Amino acid sequence: MTPGDPLRDLGVRVSGGVGELRVWSEHADAVELCIFDGTDPNWIIKTVPMTQDAHGVWSGKSRLLAPGRRYGIRVSGPAGPTHAFHPEKTLIEPYSRGLVRVGADQWQSSVVDGSFDWAGAEKPRTPLDHAVVYEAHVRGISKLNPAVPADLRGTYAGLAHAATIGYLKNLGVTSIELLPVHAFVSEQRLLKQGLINYWGYNTQNFFSPHADYATKAAQAAGPEAVLREFKGMVKLLHEAGLEVILDVVYNHTAEEGPSGPVTSLRGVDNAAYYRQGDDGTYIDVTGCGNTVDFGHDVPSRLVLDSLRYWANDVQVDGFRFDLAATLARNGDVHFQQDHPLITAIRDDPDLAGTKLIAEPWDVGQGGWQTGNFPEGWTEWNDRYRDRMRSFWLTDIGGARRMIPAGSGIGRFATRLAGSSNTFSQERGPLASLNFITAHDGFTMADLTAYNVKHNVGNGESNRDGTDSNLSFNHGTEGPTRNVSILTARRKTMRNLMGTLLLSAGVPMITAGDEFGRSQRGNNNAYCQDSELTWLNWDFDDWQQDLHRVSRRLLQLRRENPALRPVRFGRPGETTPGASRMNWYNALGRTMSEDDWNSPRERTLQYLAASTPEHEEYNRILLIVHGLERDTEVILPTHEDVTSYTLLWDSSHDDLRDAVITHDPGTPLLLTGASIQLLRTNQAPR
Repeated sequence: MTPGDPLRDLGVRVSGGVGELRVWSEHADAVELCIFDGTDPNWIIKTVPMTQDAHGVWSGKSRLLAPGRRYGIRVSGPAGPTHAFHPEKTLIEPYSRGLVRVGADQWQSSVVDGSFDWAGAEKPRTPLDHAVVYEAHVRGISKLNPAVPADLRGTYAGLAHAATIGYLKNLGVTSIELLPVHAFVSEQRLLKQGLINYWGYNTQNFFSPHADYATKAAQAAGPEAVLREFKGMVKLLHEAGLEVILDVVYNHTAEEGPSGPVTSLRGVDNAAYYRQGDDGTYIDVTGCGNTVDFGHDVPSRLVLDSLRYWANDVQVDGFRFDLAATLARNGDVHFQQDHPLITAIRDDPDLAGTKLIAEPWDVGQGGWQTGNFPEGWTEWNDRYRDRMRSFWLTDIGGARRMIPAGSGIGRFATRLAGSSNTFSQERGPLASLNFITAHDGFTMADLTAYNVKHNVGNGESNRDGTDSNLSFNHGTEGPTRNVSILTARRKTMRNLMGTLLLSAGVPMITAGDEFGRSQRGNNNAYCQDSELTWLNWDFDDWQQDLHRVSRRLLQLRRENPALRPVRFGRPGETTPGASRMNWYNALGRTMSEDDWNSPRERTLQYLAASTPEHEEYNRILLIVHGLERDTEVILPTHEDVTSYTLLWDSSHDDLRDAVITHDPGTPLLLTGASIQLLRTNQAPR
């Protein structure tokens, strides 16, 4: 941001004891700064008429505009179908660093100083090929944790408590991705039903942390203390080597549809900030009532400034962009791969090294764009999710009814190896954010226990949430005491977790999946702030077992770089950072075309060798068997492999310490529907 930048320093800046507010509005004909009394939220002690420059920036100054002061703006302008000026309303200033609730649906901006002693804490800067993302909710992760002091549970401080950090470090994840923590409110519809928006995908302001996630003490002390608690959380996580990624919602705001509340952007300049037709009809590609117009430069600048603030002032490590396809829609509302905002986010020097993760779709025309984001972006890979669920769940459920699988094992192998059919050679496997579950949908345990959603508690007569779950209840819907069904479900969870953590790409674990958390079949728990969605830290014995398996899998991923290629290899070439891959069938023979494509073929042997750049040479053999009957495979004979040592077998719910070694060319018994990971041993070179 250079001195000649017309959009520089929007929001409040305090210098020499004088505060200056700069607000952009192209269509306003008057903007007024309102400064409130320190104790009476309804008493305006000073108003400052703001002046407009040639670039649409309105500015006003006051010595009263100091840290801790509450303020707002009133904006007037022309009438017309695309405008929504309400000069009687005091609006949230779009660049507010702090918000104060002053009534049931009333908020005021607050000036914050923002100073903080980081005490040398630095960003971990975990390489993407080493990253394991853990998607969690600030409240849900610690709300029920007895090891966290009661007054800290469910807060930023609770997430930063030694017990929470110790758990994450012990598990072995590297990066915690937080569901939205920008200030948000619940939709009017939910409030009328007596429910709330628990997930937080209804942003009110892009610069303020959500105050309700701070401790009661910080909330009482005000926005400065809330921000300080948030920064303290980031600092402690960084000191432990853990990254912080924020799930950010820039695609729409909490102002909802045209008849929704007027709290900020709508009242500042509705015609510029929201997509509309000439008649004022909103063009909604988000399904949330409004869509921020990124065909316009100023809303795009708002996003860039927000990202810079969180990445630099608050020191977060990355962002997951909700409905990111919306951010890449141009003036004609078409997805544009090289959209100026998408490329600016990637190329901005102030965001260098920041992890950028796209949810590559929205609900508008041409909204599904998996694989189409530019180099430098990682994308949620729904094709991976669906293929792996089908392989371990619906295909096996269908086989019990004598229904053949819909495709051969080749589609599974492609996803396992990094989804080269979705992401370009230049982008490589790290463009794929692999996931089996996310906050939206069944938990991993529920995938194995429910064939259909059970969302009656959401107040929409079970109409909400997807009907396409690709789940399999293993013979009984919901809880059961049937030992054989429970055994099968738990092995399926191990297979799903094993597949996720042994695949090429960047894995994401949904909090609680590592120990089998259930939401009792609710696949859309966005409005449930209760024990249904909070992590329960009182593990049953089988959950302890699954947790140990998850830890072991994360350890194996760390220790075996062949599982973590940075690039796609090319046939006949040696590509640094790529894994050399060989594929064998159950007989230990190179896969044929029929082996790849036949729906009857459900067994695969995957030999991967790293091409070292920064780590020691490594080679593994992964064997996948996707039928419920036991089978025998012949271990492949390959180059200098002298033997194979078993590292993990998903057919066991415990971790066995015995070292089991097998010779190439010998038979190996595989339990029905299971995975084995083996390390290769070779003669000294």
